[in-house]
Amino acid sequence: MSQSRVHVLIVEDDLVDRMACRRALAADPDYAFEVAEADTGLAGLQLAAELRPDCILLDYHLPDLTGLEFLTRLGADAGAAAIPVMMLTGADSAAVAAESMRRGARDYLVKDLDGRYLEFLPTAVHRMLREQRLFNDKRQLEAKFRTLVEQIQAITYIAALDSADTLSYISPQIRMLGFTPAEWLATRGLHARQLHPDDRAAALRAIGASRLAGAPLRHEYRLLARDGTVLWFRDEAEVVTDETGQKLFMQGILVDITRNKLAEQALRRTQDELRKLAAHQEAIKERERKHIAQEIHDELGGLLTGINAYISVAIERSLLAGGAPDQLLIDAAGLVKDAMGTVRKVITDLRPSVLDQLGVWAALEWYTDQIGQRSGLRCACRIDPALLALDLGPERSTMLFRIVQEALTNVVRHAEASEVDLQVGQRNGSLSVRIHDNGKGVDAERLLNQESWGIRGMLERARHFHGEVGITGGAGQGTTLTLELPLEHGDDDTDD
Repeated sequence: MSQSRVHVLIVEDDLVDRMACRRALAADPDYAFEVAEADTGLAGLQLAAELRPDCILLDYHLPDLTGLEFLTRLGADAGAAAIPVMMLTGADSAAVAAESMRRGARDYLVKDLDGRYLEFLPTAVHRMLREQRLFNDKRQLEAKFRTLVEQIQAITYIAALDSADTLSYISPQIRMLGFTPAEWLATRGLHARQLHPDDRAAALRAIGASRLAGAPLRHEYRLLARDGTVLWFRDEAEVVTDETGQKLFMQGILVDITRNKLAEQALRRTQDELRKLAAHQEAIKERERKHIAQEIHDELGGLLTGINAYISVAIERSLLAGGAPDQLLIDAAGLVKDAMGTVRKVITDLRPSVLDQLGVWAALEWYTDQIGQRSGLRCACRIDPALLALDLGPERSTMLFRIVQEALTNVVRHAEASEVDLQVGQRNGSLSVRIHDNGKGVDAERLLNQESWGIRGMLERARHFHGEVGITGGAGQGTTLTLELPLEHGDDDTDD
């Protein structure tokens, strides 16, 4: 089995010590040491630069340099700085050994007068080389990690677990905020200062709680760049543990979501504008319905009333003359009566007069009763007496009536129910409406996802006034529609 070759540079002015070290290394069964020697510090530095040995055995006392000066000069050479150095010190030089380690020596060995240190020399070199390999592997992994994280389109960071603002690493992508990694790490509290004022308190609470508890973090907030530009970020961090499960630090990324947020805000604005437009159109529609109902009542209703009066007079004259009234007149009178009933129904469907004359609460009771009479459903309407003095305003009253109207119409058309119950009350500062039937039930989730314009209309009517509509149900359980409408919001009249 071939031995692994190791190139060693011995920097020692004492020839006997150099020979002793060479012999001790040559006797090692595991490595084939190839030894180069230098008897001065400058000669050792030159050989280190030329040969790039695997390790250096360095005596502290040299004729031209001290061991500390040698280490300082070696560290200045970018190529030779990574060569591990073992300092050979005297028995009374513990302070020198400690300073040598601080200056860059990887290990040290105390030279005793009896030369016993030579027995431990090969083992000490083995240990130093093994640690060097681990050190090199760690540097390579760190380099790969840095290369990886510095290529992704996000700011990567490593944070301490016990503090919300202590970072040990920040990737170069921090430059998107106008700062260098060195600035961000060196300036304590910079992250907190760059948080948008509206997001600062919530973000610091979330980050602090995550770091102190060692728990994952998921939070979105805005950061101000050096030039004042506002950028949105999603901060995601996870706890890194060792093989025993001990929590070490937080590793996270700041993902720039500014473009998504701007698109989201633009979409929300568009939705709000569409909702306002829909509400405006509904208001116009309601006014037109009211106008048309009034026109039908005044014009067509008046004409039918006049026709009915003429026919009645003609029939009465025939009777006074002792003759039988013409059957056509009697039939015409019946047709006029039917027409007047149809007109009243059309007027009611367009805009129930009770809604404008007596208010929404009376209108709900009246309409529930009408549904029962027309469909044969057993209808119950229960309104909290405390609400009877509450004025919702014309717009919200119309919205509430139309939602109940649409819901009860759907029950009649689709539910195959025999009973329906309408309850109106107050809960947690909101108006609470519940409509439940005992029909066949629906798949509420599928229903809400369908192209049902009636249901979409109810949803949009409610949302315009900050309300929410929910539908629940299942086979054999009937269907329940709920409306939650905040009472603290004023009446949102739409402009003409």
